[in-house]
Amino acid sequence: MKEMADSITIEQLHQKMNQDDSVFILDVRNPEDYSEWKIEGHNVQSMNIPYFDFLDEDETVYKDLPKDTEIVVVCAKGGSSEMVADILEEKGYKVRSLKEGMAGWSQLYVPVTIAVDEKVKLVQFNRLAKGCLSYMVVSEGSALVVDPGRKIDEYIDFAKQENVKIAHVMDTHLHADHISGGIDLAKQTGATYYISSGEMQGSDQPFEPLEKHSHIQFGAVDVEILAMPTPGHTPGSTSFLVNRKFLLSGDTIFVGGLGRPDLGGKAKEWAQSLYDTVFKKVADLPDDVLVLPTHYADIKEINENGYVGATLGDIRRSNEIMRTTDMEKFTEQVVSAVGETPPNYERIVGINRGTEHVTDQEAMELEIGPNRCAVHHQ
Repeated sequence: MKEMADSITIEQLHQKMNQDDSVFILDVRNPEDYSEWKIEGHNVQSMNIPYFDFLDEDETVYKDLPKDTEIVVVCAKGGSSEMVADILEEKGYKVRSLKEGMAGWSQLYVPVTIAVDEKVKLVQFNRLAKGCLSYMVVSEGSALVVDPGRKIDEYIDFAKQENVKIAHVMDTHLHADHISGGIDLAKQTGATYYISSGEMQGSDQPFEPLEKHSHIQFGAVDVEILAMPTPGHTPGSTSFLVNRKFLLSGDTIFVGGLGRPDLGGKAKEWAQSLYDTVFKKVADLPDDVLVLPTHYADIKEINENGYVGATLGDIRRSNEIMRTTDMEKFTEQVVSAVGETPPNYERIVGINRGTEHVTDQEAMELEIGPNRCAVHHQ
């Protein structure tokens, strides 16, 4: 009986991407799925050859595959990649199959410390496959989590490592492209869950309205988290200014763009609200404030320190739309730049509002694919 090709876990692949000079990925999904969503990285070389091409007796399919480099084979859920890996191994290639495929990759969360001093620690959790970002702010035994993803154990386990209690959970807005873990994380930890009341109309889930608070304190220190209403992406979108240094901007301001204003069917009206956010509410913030969004559109937005973020000054200088002070021109640019809506976004909104319920398997299927919440204006 012939031996099966080795496999590699999502965690091992991420480690390999951090350690190796170059990683070669062979994606055997169909070209449409590959072009829409794939594994990316600064040192990743990726090639797409559909699984069915390997079933033919056509040796030309192998001509561009490297013999001297390990090939990581990827498919949707891990089955097809195992078969292709076995074929390649028989032909003498160094090869491993990614366990659970893109479905597994979509569940990887990577914590990166942004700032730490004797009073406060700020950590960004990067869900690499989705371009989704969430945050934990730790201060003297207590923690705040902002925009948590569905895998709430990631935050619970991290809090245990830090020996802190999660006391506050916030969503900047009602997410449309991924399922929030906010309500479940608050329930499991006994934390207070905050979101704008306008986002939760029709919901019977417990929450504390953000508009009732000008700032929130926790721990032995006044961390001074200011809730700044910043409509534009959704009417209840909110940003949080932490210690006057860090703007957790949700889907309002990105490193390379602004939040899309069209998901409520009122693109022009909401784009005008976005204008007010950029040129009135955020205009007074100094250039050295670090903007930390909830999504990013391009792997290049991960900076040399390993996290996604940029100073407000850098964003203002590099992002033309942030300098377009003419409201009519601004609105026109924002409305014309929106692309495809997030897949399944209406169902995902219902789940996040608590008016629809799904199994874990259904939730994973609904989330598969890239985020489409940014309007990129780089």
